[in-house]
Amino acid sequence: MSDAIITVSKLQKSFKETKVLSGVDLHIERGQVFALLGTNGAGKTTVIKILSTLLKQDAGTVIIDGYNVATQPDKVRSVISLTGQFAAVDEILTGRENLVLVARLREVSDPATVADELLRQFGLGEAADRRAGTYSGGMMRRLDIAMSLVGNPAVIFLDEPTTGLDPEARKEVWKTISALASSGTTILLTTQYLEEAEQLADRIAILHNGKIIANGTLDELKKLMPPVKKEYVEKQPSLEDIFFAITSKKRLK
Repeated sequence: MSDAIITVSKLQKSFKETKVLSGVDLHIERGQVFALLGTNGAGKTTVIKILSTLLKQDAGTVIIDGYNVATQPDKVRSVISLTGQFAAVDEILTGRENLVLVARLREVSDPATVADELLRQFGLGEAADRRAGTYSGGMMRRLDIAMSLVGNPAVIFLDEPTTGLDPEARKEVWKTISALASSGTTILLTTQYLEEAEQLADRIAILHNGKIIANGTLDELKKLMPPVKKEYVEKQPSLEDIFFAITSKKRLK
């Protein structure tokens, strides 16, 4: 395996008597969009919290851009950014003020210029001086992701970034994520929207009962399905078909 920016080995985490992660292994290459799928309670957010230094693992090793999450958390924080399930935008401030604030907190030189460039990049220039609380859901999420880009992090964690958005706003965010990926940013995306992973991800892993039970490109995952039935037209399985087939098979064992 070539240029890994994230390596996760035998990751374990329990909360009291409940084991959430039971030995998760991941290998994410630089510049990839990597989607982590799973049902509610599968442990996706727990993985993200450990990788972003917000939670300590019980066992296992996580290396991000050469830094150990457990022993070098400050170094890890310097190369990552996290956009959680709920926007971290201050709705009282304008879009520009939100970005300038984050730039100052990250000690970026010339915060105003950085803010203006991100507003332009994310199509928010005309709304820059409006209070963020007046933004639509899609605009709010784009601003949230723009804030996570301040300081040019090598890795961005997007934890269910389109939860609660309507279909139009969701597609707005998809365009943003695709643009980030094309610029070479590494993205680890968790989502419950299987179409989202199908559209955006270079590689997809399925987390189930605390373990990765499938990991590959969409084409590789399709090969895990039974042969398609040839009727008038050969119907290819969707990612939704693959997800339910794999997770159902594991439940039956």
